[in-house]
Amino acid sequence: MKRITLHYLQKLKEKGEKITCLTAYDASFAHVLDQAGIEILLVGDSLGMTVQGHDSTLPVTIENMVYHSQAVSRGSQRAFLIADMPFMSYTTPEQALQNAACLMQVGQVHMVKLEGGRWLIETIQRLTQCGIPVCGHLGLTPQSVHQLGGYRVQGRSISAAEQLRHDALALQGAGISLLVLECIPTQLAKELTQELSIPTIGIGAGKECDGQVLVLYDLLGITREKIPSFAKNFLQETDSIENAIIYFIREVKEGSFPSAEYSFS
Repeated sequence: MKRITLHYLQKLKEKGEKITCLTAYDASFAHVLDQAGIEILLVGDSLGMTVQGHDSTLPVTIENMVYHSQAVSRGSQRAFLIADMPFMSYTTPEQALQNAACLMQVGQVHMVKLEGGRWLIETIQRLTQCGIPVCGHLGLTPQSVHQLGGYRVQGRSISAAEQLRHDALALQGAGISLLVLECIPTQLAKELTQELSIPTIGIGAGKECDGQVLVLYDLLGITREKIPSFAKNFLQETDSIENAIIYFIREVKEGSFPSAEYSFS
């Protein structure tokens, strides 16, 4: 199986075919997701909550991310691999470059993901100049949960929506190749997806994004805490983990997930 590339993902956007993405933290699940046909595996810092048992992503270290990225890399053959840059691992362009290089060289991922808006422009430019692809992340950014006042929908006011729009365009201009939009109104996500030339991946951002991502443990209904309102337990409708993943892929590709029930207005 050939590895999926950024070029391939860009072509999916241009053709109007939805992109599927799920989190992965180990080789076994990476293999299952890979075989099912998931296009992107995200080694998310959500592992702090799903695997390590913390109440946020903040305690996750770059060493943790490298370790889990290595495992996911070993378990997959086809999917495009993205790793989160954890909290306080990219406060300066120099620090970001060192940590991103480690994720690429040692963790064997193909792209790193950073949370934040225009303040990241210099960092993104530095990384991309050195050949490190970058995925942006706007809307609800879990690493800033205390600053945001909790896990709340973002971009509902006119001013907040405009700020998100300016940030998205600025990040694209700086060189990001993908953009995750989390917990924003469906209409805003639709407008951003139409304005941007790069693919958008939504989570709690409606079905108009170019692709969808969920935390794997939410999809399987095994999260310790309450499953987020935008996440669907696909295992309830099937008889196996493999079929739950296949159902997710099918519903995303068909455009039936996320429905209004799993979106915000």
